[in-house]
Amino acid sequence: MYELRERTRVPDIEVTERLRRTLALVLAGGRGSRLRALTDWHAKPGVPFAGKFRIIDFTLSNCINSGIRRIGVMTQYKAHSLLQHIQRGWGFLRGEFNEFIELLPAQQRTTGENWYKGTADAVYQNLDIIRAHKPEYVLILAGDHVYKMDYGRMLAHHLARGADVTVACLEVPLEDAKGFGVMAVDDDDNILRFDEKPANPRPIPGKPGMALASMGIYIFNAQFLYDRLTVDADQATEHDFGKDVIPALVGTSKLIAHRFQDSCVMHEGAKEHYWRDVGTVDAYWEANIDLTTVTPALNIYDENWPIWTYQAQLPPAKFVFDADTRRGMAVDSMVSGGCVISGATVRRSLLFSNVRVNSYCLVEDSVILPDCDIGRHARLRRCIVDQGCVIPPGLVVGEDPHVDAQRFHRTDKGVTLVTSSMLKNLEP
Repeated sequence: MYELRERTRVPDIEVTERLRRTLALVLAGGRGSRLRALTDWHAKPGVPFAGKFRIIDFTLSNCINSGIRRIGVMTQYKAHSLLQHIQRGWGFLRGEFNEFIELLPAQQRTTGENWYKGTADAVYQNLDIIRAHKPEYVLILAGDHVYKMDYGRMLAHHLARGADVTVACLEVPLEDAKGFGVMAVDDDDNILRFDEKPANPRPIPGKPGMALASMGIYIFNAQFLYDRLTVDADQATEHDFGKDVIPALVGTSKLIAHRFQDSCVMHEGAKEHYWRDVGTVDAYWEANIDLTTVTPALNIYDENWPIWTYQAQLPPAKFVFDADTRRGMAVDSMVSGGCVISGATVRRSLLFSNVRVNSYCLVEDSVILPDCDIGRHARLRRCIVDQGCVIPPGLVVGEDPHVDAQRFHRTDKGVTLVTSSMLKNLEP
């Protein structure tokens, strides 16, 4: 039985059946400009994460593990690598069983012939496709966050409360809430107010330092969604769920909040309900480096809630040379397939696929994306090296903040982002 916080129970078999009638729509068209050059050629959901995955894999895996196997992915900004990844890694669903992941790039399908103008408009422009699938419920998801969540529990809450719309939410520090939709609720989690990215977020009663923030995850009754999007399309709004559609429903519809802690998938001994927006260089570095610790906050080894992805067929990681002057070794690190650590030292770092670290190098507290080659005697500390970079022999990053800031992008927290274009601008 799905047992919820208010002790309402919904039979498992009913939720399972309703999940089959649910269509998930993943909004994956955003650039994610705060990631700087990491999104010059990728939409944010397509950025590599955790050694072998893409950010979008966590949302798609949540769908599959929750029992939702009808999924549409809406893309727009520089979507080629993301489309390629989904085609290669997510083609295992069977159409004859009414299972699918459909790619829904911006196609100017409506009479206005516009690209997606907002999150609500992205869904509105595909209403003909959505209607053709005849869903009973539509689950709207963001494709650019890292978390593990059982959407079946959220749907059970939606059913038990007889809601028109259910909004997933989590508690965040008041200062961070300025970047979210912030809601106020009553004792039954009915949403009484919804403010998108307020300058002065309202705190949770009794928790003055915290606010209740929207996760950008919504469950709509399908016909209700169609009606609301049609109304929004005729109005002079930004056609966004958080800015326009959801606030307009407050006080007029059955709009409830679903607490993330009620559906977060946690491993034994976990101390937090893990959810990360890895949308800045610092946040991206921190989330990846955390995976190298003894007990990371995110468990990617959970066989009961696996994270699915496309992965190339690569040989195992290789460590060579064992002399006092050069020893191939990695400590407190994650090293992916295809990597060669040749007489170099790697500490507290995460190496993606096909990285070569050559002799006499030192890599510490760093995230090295796929297909990089690090030249001899290079020293890299607290940095992110973008995909395909060739680090010149002897290059030092992370030791002199003034030099780093002149040559690369250095954050206020001291993380240096290195890309191929930045390396080309270095003096010979």
